[in-house]
Amino acid sequence: MKKKLISIIITCFNEQGNILPMYKRLMTVFRKIPYDYELIYVDNDSVDDSNEIFYELSKKDQKVKVILMSRNFDSPQPSFLAGMKLAKGDAVILLHGDIQDPPELIPQFVKKWEQGYQVVYGVRTHRKGYGMLMNFFYKFFYFLLKKLAYINIPLDAGEFSLIDKRVTRELIKIDEYDYYLRCLRAFVGFKQIGIEYERMARQHGRSSETFISGLWWAKTIIINFSFKPLEWISRVALVVMFFSFILLFIELFLILVFKNTPRGIPTIIILILFLGSIQLLSISIIAEYISKIFLEVKRRPRYIIKKILNEKS
Repeated sequence: MKKKLISIIITCFNEQGNILPMYKRLMTVFRKIPYDYELIYVDNDSVDDSNEIFYELSKKDQKVKVILMSRNFDSPQPSFLAGMKLAKGDAVILLHGDIQDPPELIPQFVKKWEQGYQVVYGVRTHRKGYGMLMNFFYKFFYFLLKKLAYINIPLDAGEFSLIDKRVTRELIKIDEYDYYLRCLRAFVGFKQIGIEYERMARQHGRSSETFISGLWWAKTIIINFSFKPLEWISRVALVVMFFSFILLFIELFLILVFKNTPRGIPTIIILILFLGSIQLLSISIIAEYISKIFLEVKRRPRYIIKKILNEKS
């Protein structure tokens, strides 16, 4: 009987020190489970020696496919999407090339898949290699996202997951420019379950993620999956308008009753600055949503592939 095929998609950028260790660990895993495999590395236009390693590895193992992007497309999200479109497996497994998500967890993912779960995702209980500030930031972000998002998004769940081909087909159909798998995976539904694990520290190479870039991605994800910031604008406007009427009434009352009531310029300046800051904040929130519309209506491709190694194997 023919074995079921699992496609492992590994996104990479400047991961020359992790490519072969990842490959060896995955080979060890697949010697223990009764499934066939294909490995799909997706390189986001690395500038180190990754390409040479990919060429050698793809020659050695015909089950290794490599997608080479035409340039760096920033986020690994387009890379995951490109890998899913190329994948032929009955399920796909998504991994980052830094090996912080342990491939040894795959047998547990597969076991849950065999039990009927169509999406099995990893839930990070702790992140090694990150300081207290970054760990707090991640926890707070997922808590905030769960409160604000219009769909139920699992806490502390990244891209590391097993996804059945039925679900993969639905994810590929989603034609958004700003593509966030961890959120869209929750959006499409189906039977899902999480498995807890401890995310390891990076062993080789250097992460391109910073605290500032993390804040930028957090803001972008919230804007993409929540209408709450827009709702807050109207609420803040109503509150400010309400207090403005009260203050206006008090001021008129004091002027009419007490002739010596001060009519100071500083008070007017403070009120103008306060109202101006509220307006600027509101405009900036609206501008974020408009910028997302701008990206979507242009319909530019989310990624461009330069070359695929072992495409037909």
